Amino acid sequence: MQLVIDSATAACSAALIGAHGRVIAERHEVVGRGHAERLVPMIAELLDGRRPDAILVDCGPGSFTGVRVGLAAAHGLAIGWQVPVRGYSSLALVAAAAGAPALAVAMLGGHGELFVQSYEGDPLAPADELRSLTPEAAAALVEAELVVGSGAGALVAARGHGRAVDALPRASDAVRLPDTLRNLPPRPIYGRAPDAKPMT
Repeated sequence: MQLVIDSATAACSAALIGAHGRVIAERHEVVGRGHAERLVPMIAELLDGRRPDAILVDCGPGSFTGVRVGLAAAHGLAIGWQVPVRGYSSLALVAAAAGAPALAVAMLGGHGELFVQSYEGDPLAPADELRSLTPEAAAALVEAELVVGSGAGALVAARGHGRAVDALPRASDAVRLPDTLRNLPPRPIYGRAPDAKPMT
């Protein structure tokens, strides 16, 4: 049984995945902010005394705080339970949930930019690198007609064509991720350079 933790974006969710990819239980809320206060009680409600033997966590990109909250919870529980923890990308999860053979994912980032990455194939795989771009810059680079994610509308509007589907990551959709996309080191994927600059 695997616990999936997802708090990298405005959504806060957790799921228990059993044998053969069966979703045993899940909780999913769009909280915007407040992941630190909501995530651990949500996990406790979900587990209801059960103990998983592995943890899978969203590493980002997304909200700086949300990414750190999810990873901290995953690492803390993994230490307490002595179970392995692996990670996945929030963009990969959104792409996998969409179930399309070719698409781009655009998620709202900081400073008016979008986290953008294209996916294709079966099994699903990234077609390019993760980038943080303005909607206009993303529109010039993204070729896929289908764009999914919280920033899809902004990208399609900047491009003037295509189909936008608003979406946020949902922990239970981890069952759709191919093994190659659910085996990342459990550390943050920020997707852009830090705002703070070192003093020289």
